[in-house]
Amino acid sequence: MACCMSEEAREQRRINLAIEKELKRDKKNSRRELKLLLLGTGESGKSTFIKQMRIIHGQGYTDSDRAGFKALVFQNIYTAIENMVAAMDLLKIQFQNPGDETHRAVVSTVDKDHVDAIDDTQLRALKMLWGDPGVQICYERRREYQLSDSAKYYLDDLDRIAVKGYIPTLQDVLRVRVPTTGIIEYPFHLERVLFRMVDVGGQRSERRKWIHCFENVTSIMFLVALSEYDQVLFEAQNENRMDESKALFRTIITYPWFQNSSIILFLNKIDLLEEKIKKSHLSDYFPEYTGPKEDAEEAKKFILQMFAELNPDENKTIYPHFTCATDTENIRFVFAAVKDTILQLNLKEYNLV
Repeated sequence: MACCMSEEAREQRRINLAIEKELKRDKKNSRRELKLLLLGTGESGKSTFIKQMRIIHGQGYTDSDRAGFKALVFQNIYTAIENMVAAMDLLKIQFQNPGDETHRAVVSTVDKDHVDAIDDTQLRALKMLWGDPGVQICYERRREYQLSDSAKYYLDDLDRIAVKGYIPTLQDVLRVRVPTTGIIEYPFHLERVLFRMVDVGGQRSERRKWIHCFENVTSIMFLVALSEYDQVLFEAQNENRMDESKALFRTIITYPWFQNSSIILFLNKIDLLEEKIKKSHLSDYFPEYTGPKEDAEEAKKFILQMFAELNPDENKTIYPHFTCATDTENIRFVFAAVKDTILQLNLKEYNLV
């Protein structure tokens, strides 16, 4: 039949075969791509997890990259002091050191959205305010208002951060808090497979954008901040953050889009839970907890059980991991186990055998 073809027909046939071959190759390659969707409420640690993937499996952060976070570190410091001082007024807490009203005025004149250095006058004001016993009392009551988890980390190290020529360390970069707006993708290769990790904003106002991410999701990686059991939402001051996280998790695992997606549950911020549980009792916020007070291990088991019980499908397995997203070695170890789980679950479907 081919010998009877005209030159034009033979050329068309050659083009068609080439196109089919290309399509087959593209299909095969696409089946070697795993899409991991990072979900969770605001400040659960999703963006920090993405940064860790860049450190562990990507190009990391050069001096130039880290220098780009300097203004954000300064912004986090001023925002933390500003939030605590404002909360003191609401909580009726007074400064205890003379002169701190003056220091407050110095800090209030700084445009935190455009700060690129901390001068000696500002450094002294920040250190005096942070050292004021009244501010420390306010810090201990931080569950009653909104304060970044990294506040103490930065404020305890002001002398290092304020030095001329400061370049943020990796830990400084990991702890920077910037609310995620929109959708951030981070692709990286592991064992001949492209992992495409997608981070979306966790605040309520951002969740309507998630719908565009729901197609062809290999795994849902849902993050919960263990330390949020006694905190309230930024968007609704009378609603418990962990209750919000539970409600979102219940919604996510019952979405029809995710029936074939594996569910990885990261119970994050174990370090903050271990610190907080000594002073803030879990049973005060979740009366159904009957375990011992000040026991982080029992608290972790209880919180895991709360989330596990939200799964309505007894045939669907949830893979839980306790994590500290700012600890690179912890995330390296945990993600190695997660990667093996995901690859094993998708060996045939994603052409990995």
